[in-house]
Amino acid sequence: MRVSKRTQMNVDEDNPYWMSFSDVMSALLIIFILAAVILIVQLMELEENALNELNRADLVRREILNEAKEQLELRGIRVTVSQNDTVLSIPNDTLGFGTAEYLIGESFVPIALQIGEVLSQVIREDDRIDYLDTVFVEGHTDIRRLSRSSMNMDNWGLSAFRAISLWQLWEESLPEEITLNSLMNLDDQLLFSVSGYGPSRPVTEAQVTEEQFRENRRIDIRFTIRRPDREQIESLFRRTEPGAQ
Repeated sequence: MRVSKRTQMNVDEDNPYWMSFSDVMSALLIIFILAAVILIVQLMELEENALNELNRADLVRREILNEAKEQLELRGIRVTVSQNDTVLSIPNDTLGFGTAEYLIGESFVPIALQIGEVLSQVIREDDRIDYLDTVFVEGHTDIRRLSRSSMNMDNWGLSAFRAISLWQLWEESLPEEITLNSLMNLDDQLLFSVSGYGPSRPVTEAQVTEEQFRENRRIDIRFTIRRPDREQIESLFRRTEPGAQ
């Protein structure tokens, strides 16, 4: 029995095949670890690039809003930048909407056109439009109910018609070289859109005083930036596959 065990151990120790198998497994393990490290590094780089693009888009949006505000203030037109530098807010008084009316007051038409002109200029500068997805012209009202008998509509309709009224004025009256209705995003879709929110998105928690009512009657120009979609994300992952260039 003792001789048999010693013979078996000597045969195993001298077997070159066991040594080769061990070397192969070690090499494969090292290759797997290296591949995993490379993949992690590539994914980190892709994530960093995506974040850089988002940060750049956010910076461009801030530039558009702040420059628009500065230029309009130089012309004596009062607007505010709100909601984390995503919205250019135009007070109701700036556009001259009468109580329960959606048409821009005649004396306020030049002001409304100047707002459209400035927006066109700041958006068209450099390649800023490439970072934008949609620009919404949003109408808002206060919480007080509108009598349906006056115009056969409620606050939702009033807010939407006010936004439409402003957009149609820009569409019909701005010079062709600065028109807004021809601007397209990178998906070849029209950049501008119109919506009405009625009283559903107030800017003040309480609506009791005339000042609070007035703050909520407004037109917001909301800028949304481009974000990676599913196809872009899949394209990024394909770049990490073996053999990808």
